[in-house]
Amino acid sequence: MRANTSAPDVDPSGAADAFAVRLETEGLVLLEGRSFSLTSAEADLLDPSHGDGRAKNISLGAGGVRGAAEADPDLDRLRALMERYRDWSRDTLCDLAPRYRSWLEIGRTSFRTREVADGAASPRKDDRRLHVDAFASQPTQGRRILRVFVNINPSGEGRVWRVGEDFEAHARRFVPSARRLAPGESWALKTLGVTRSRRTLYDQLMLQLHDQAKLDEAYQAGAPAREMVFPSGAAWIVYTDSVVHAAIAGRFALEQTFYLPLEAMAAPAAAPARVLERITGRSLLPA
Repeated sequence: MRANTSAPDVDPSGAADAFAVRLETEGLVLLEGRSFSLTSAEADLLDPSHGDGRAKNISLGAGGVRGAAEADPDLDRLRALMERYRDWSRDTLCDLAPRYRSWLEIGRTSFRTREVADGAASPRKDDRRLHVDAFASQPTQGRRILRVFVNINPSGEGRVWRVGEDFEAHARRFVPSARRLAPGESWALKTLGVTRSRRTLYDQLMLQLHDQAKLDEAYQAGAPAREMVFPSGAAWIVYTDSVVHAAIAGRFALEQTFYLPLEAMAAPAAAPARVLERITGRSLLPA
């Protein structure tokens, strides 16, 4: 299904790039005939008591498992489940888009047992509001944010999203009022430990798009959007930095984040960095 309706002209290098072109220009692709499921021995891990009650998700990253209950005796099993999903996501993506294989940077794996509405402490953190993904503390510096989801709800309940306007229309709506970086701000944020790396002009604009959209009540109430329901067992891949989306309802899902540089793109003109450069008329990334 198409999330970006104004796809640019592309010149794919061959049939092996067809899925990558589709994914980059459409933004969101529902996987047909592919999914991931828990084994019977893993079914008990869906018990919300495995979470610590504070974090929205149990997750696996470079620092190990986070968000799990302290001294959970099933910590190793939780880790093994997320590792198995991480590997399945990577293998699926590399099979469908082989050009990505040598470029993939593996991000965090999330095991989501809580209802979407739980833990939305503020509008900026409320994923039920339409937005594109951008991270305040972790600048991507132009890398794409690619996520693989699967609905593992054991009761057959769907996971409900709203998918909004195409990225260029969204950006043109909010870029004129976006706050630019002040002189020395990027250096100060990195030096003080607010960000893990230098925030580029691109990262600043993306963060402004994220925040402005989530805080704009009129936009949230009246923005063009359509509802999508991902049934239990469904898996989908989405560039969440370009697809305007909101997770409205659902419980029990797995998600794997990947990062990809612009050099890996089969349709680079569709990348948010290139769209924003066309809109602003300037380079937004370091040479």
